[in-house]
Amino acid sequence: MLNFLPPPLKGVLAIVLILANTLILFPVLLLFALLKLAVPVTGARKGCTVVLNQIAGLWISINSGINNLLHRVAWDIRGVEGLATDQWYFVTCNHQSWADIPAIQHALHRRIPFLKFFLKQQLVWVPFLGVAWWALDFPFMRRYTREQIEKNPALKGKDLETTRAACEKFHYTPVTVFNFMEGTRLTPAKHAAQKSPYQYLLKPRAGGTAFVLGAMGETLHTMLDVTIVYPDGRPSFWRYLCGQIPRIVIDVRKLEIPARFLGMDYQNDDAIRADFQQWVSALWEAKDALIARILAEQTHGAEASDNTGKLDSLPD
Repeated sequence: MLNFLPPPLKGVLAIVLILANTLILFPVLLLFALLKLAVPVTGARKGCTVVLNQIAGLWISINSGINNLLHRVAWDIRGVEGLATDQWYFVTCNHQSWADIPAIQHALHRRIPFLKFFLKQQLVWVPFLGVAWWALDFPFMRRYTREQIEKNPALKGKDLETTRAACEKFHYTPVTVFNFMEGTRLTPAKHAAQKSPYQYLLKPRAGGTAFVLGAMGETLHTMLDVTIVYPDGRPSFWRYLCGQIPRIVIDVRKLEIPARFLGMDYQNDDAIRADFQQWVSALWEAKDALIARILAEQTHGAEASDNTGKLDSLPD
């Protein structure tokens, strides 16, 4: 509706409206978070969790509404048929921009359970946000290096035990665990520094995903392999706020996670680690080829093909 406004003005309005949305809803979320923390009754805590997830979902819905108000994006969302909010999912996606997160939230919101990220144990002490993340059942994990375990063998397996305990509540409440497998945003400089074998992707980091599957193997059986493509060039988050992304393609592939990877000991089992890394590499090869096909089908004319088909031409 307000797409006619100048891009910088739309960007400023988007920031103001998202901030207002956050400032209005966060105190309500914090109230129920503190109530959940204070009342040691399982039924009451579950009720608070339901309310907290609804508040977080409302925050996402309002942000999507702000996007629709200010911007005119041609969304091409594929493969979301058959998804359900009463199922458990692990979601991964290629990572190009901070715009990826609101775009993925827009595409998957109310189609699957609320997205939750694994967080480092130390983040639970962040003022206000730590309580909110705890209240929303974001799992906190503590990982030990091989060097730490060698110095103190008693630590072996403790990281998985801690994370499994944090995820115990997910056996009863459907959840979506989200992880960017590349670990960082794609840029031409990072792509060159890695000597990535992929045309449109950085190398995946299998360890974080393996840790999630090792900790939640009894619950997580389905992966959503999400591929996000910006046919008109990789955007900055500011360009997203300014409405300068005319097209976004989001492709979702539903995959069954091989049973041998569920509950695996990735850190200490060399054979399973090599097997998992090979499986992830195959996923990434397929994703790279998919991005090439999507760009080809979205491109019109040789000049447009030259601009969108080469990584170095994508703007930062």
